[in-house]
Amino acid sequence: MLTYKAFENLKHHNAILHDSVALHSGIQLAAWSNNRDNITQYCDHHTLSLYIADGYESYHKTAYGWKNGGGPDRFCLMPKESESSWDIRDDLSFVHLYCTDEHLREIGEKIWDRSPAAFTLDEKTFSQDERITALYRHFLLGSDWHQQANQLTLSTASTLLLTHLIQHYSNVQWRLPGVKGGLAPVVLRRVLDWIEAHLAQPLLLADLAAEAALSEYHFARMFRQSMGLAPHQYVMQRRMAQAKRQIINSDLPLTDIALACGFNSASHFSNRFRAVYGITPSQLRASRP
Repeated sequence: MLTYKAFENLKHHNAILHDSVALHSGIQLAAWSNNRDNITQYCDHHTLSLYIADGYESYHKTAYGWKNGGGPDRFCLMPKESESSWDIRDDLSFVHLYCTDEHLREIGEKIWDRSPAAFTLDEKTFSQDERITALYRHFLLGSDWHQQANQLTLSTASTLLLTHLIQHYSNVQWRLPGVKGGLAPVVLRRVLDWIEAHLAQPLLLADLAAEAALSEYHFARMFRQSMGLAPHQYVMQRRMAQAKRQIINSDLPLTDIALACGFNSASHFSNRFRAVYGITPSQLRASRP
């Protein structure tokens, strides 16, 4: 497993780690809180810091002294090899997205089919961006990171965030390429069959895109045009349909059905099932003739 210096550095300060998940090689999410701490970060990777709550008394050291400007929905971007010093004087809750330079380059090259000498990100402090706020509020904060059924949602959101950074906060700032049309029928069938055969696994957007031999960006948009749903929405729909079928037509324990449909928590499975069908799995089974 990759280690990220910003992550390891925070563990040696007052910061409290609440959650963390490695999505795949090159990306990790971590949820933190902190108070009354002094930190200097120098990293060999990129870090996107998303302020969730508080942060008004977070100060960043500049050439003109300590400056604050934090608060909910502000973000800081610390590119690879940047150094920054912070004085946290009151409560702060935040999410970090760590990304290797290699993974950022891979995302950029696959989407735009270009290979610049380097992808360099701009350093940003206490900035605001409605798109970034919407992505992390909707996808990252609304999901249980330890439920493997949510891995596709988390990996999709992370890729969208990194794509946005390349487009708006980098040395290239390329316009996103247009995507017309859906997946070719033979490719779509292959992807759908692959999904059906792997519903028990913690699927990632990269897995599905690789099956179609496309970048994650192109795959997600072409899949939506073909199916009318985002990949993570379709996969969850198929998991729920398989669960309902097995509850009605088999005597498998509900825990086994949850695992077979990609849920590693029976309670999470039950809550998601009730949200879709209006009753719990146990209620559905009890209603069988």
